Amino acid sequence: MPALGVVGQCQWENGAAGAIAGFTTVTTLHPLDVVRTRFQVNDGRVSNLPLYKNTGHAIFTIARTEGLKGLYAGFYPAVLGSTVSWGLYFFFYNRAKLRYSKGSEEKLSPGFHLISAAEAGALVCLLTNPIWLVKTRLQLQTPLHQTRPYSGFHDALRTILKEEGWRALYRGIGPGFLLVSHGAIQFTVYEELRKAVVGFRREEGKRSFHNGGKVLNTVDYAVIGASSKLAAILLTYPYQVIRARVQQRPNSDGIPRYMDSWHVVKETARFEGLNGFYRGITSNLLKNLPAASITFVVYENVLNLFKRLRTDM
Repeated sequence: MPALGVVGQCQWENGAAGAIAGFTTVTTLHPLDVVRTRFQVNDGRVSNLPLYKNTGHAIFTIARTEGLKGLYAGFYPAVLGSTVSWGLYFFFYNRAKLRYSKGSEEKLSPGFHLISAAEAGALVCLLTNPIWLVKTRLQLQTPLHQTRPYSGFHDALRTILKEEGWRALYRGIGPGFLLVSHGAIQFTVYEELRKAVVGFRREEGKRSFHNGGKVLNTVDYAVIGASSKLAAILLTYPYQVIRARVQQRPNSDGIPRYMDSWHVVKETARFEGLNGFYRGITSNLLKNLPAASITFVVYENVLNLFKRLRTDM
């Protein structure tokens, strides 16, 4: 594939490798995702969530009061969403890069990487927003809730459609589209760091081959993946907080906590200041930095496996 390798002829390989990477990531780090979501929406005023002192305390409290079920709340939509999202993302991303490179193996500029990643992110956001909305609501269910809890993914979908209509499934789509910049930044930084490390290796005269060129090892993929994720998180995290808050379930009277994204911005800025937009960032970093490493390590190695199998056939 273009910047994550050479332009690929079999685009399904990118999608399959991305899907496997996404599945691997979410199954290993889901409890931290639950903690992150609960911190994000807890504005310190009206909340159905327990008060957690820090990430460790949150995990201990959830495990003690809700058990393993609480730590893995929303696991099914998380697995589904992550697997589908990463699969589609890598597929659309590489399709876009192939189109912009016009089939040549020439390296694309950072601008084209950014455009390709943004294009892929927008398509994935549009297709998967309902899954993420359900995941968020399931993760926020606690014994403190007064409304009838969703029994699972399908019950949540049915209930939302019945009580709120299909438009409710797209609550948070605005900040979701803004979060396209997250993936665009992450992939652009990943591409540029990858090229820089390969160039450095060439300068050192280290010889290893990957599709006829230099190859990076597993540690390289892990470090570059985590570094690119860190840059994206620091620049775009407030959008995640806004989306999580606007996607909360309405109260028993059918009134949402926040009417829209702008309402979230105004209320958060007024009552919490800048810190409010970074609630849960510690658990987010603890989850997503290793998650990014795992994702890119699995992705690159699965893609290499596919290519070796194709070559041997």
